[in-house]
Amino acid sequence: MKHSHIILLGIFLLGAILISGCNADQNAAQAKNGDIVEVDYTGTLENGTVFDTSEGREPLEFTLGQGQMIPGFEQAVLGMKVGESKTVTIPADEAYGPYRDDMVQVINREELTNIPNPEVGQQLYGSQPGGGTITGTITNVTDTTVTVDFNHRLAGKDLTFEIELVSIQ
Repeated sequence: MKHSHIILLGIFLLGAILISGCNADQNAAQAKNGDIVEVDYTGTLENGTVFDTSEGREPLEFTLGQGQMIPGFEQAVLGMKVGESKTVTIPADEAYGPYRDDMVQVINREELTNIPNPEVGQQLYGSQPGGGTITGTITNVTDTTVTVDFNHRLAGKDLTFEIELVSIQ
C-alpha cells in the first residue's frame, strides 16, 4: 500500500509540474509604463509602402510611458508579452498629427543667404522660438521664393505597424 501511495504522489506531483509549466505563458510579464522594452517592427502606409523597419538592425529600445514614441505605438506595446506579435493601425492624430497648411512657408530667396542653390527635396534645419530644432523640406523653388514644408513627412497619414515584443527589462 505504501508503495502505491508513493507512486500516486509522484504522478500527482509530475502532473502539477506539467500543468504549471503549461500555464507559464499566462503568467508572463506584460509590458507596462516604466518598462524598458525592445521591439522589432515594420511600419507601412495605407498603400503598403514600408516607411521604417527594424529588419536587419537591432530591435528598437525605448521606455514605455516616457513619450519617446508616438502615442499610438506606445499604446500598442502596453500589455504585450515577450514573443507576442500584433498588427495595429494608428490614425494620424495618434501618430504625427494632421497635415497643417500653416506649416508650409514661402520664403524670399534673399532671406536664404546660407543656401545659394536651393533644390526641391532639400532639407532645411532651423531653430524654433523657445529652443528646439525644426526640419523642413523644400517643395518648390522659383526665381524669387522657396516653399518649405515644415510638416513631419508622415503627418496626416494613418500608419500600420507589425510589432513583436522582443524583451522587457
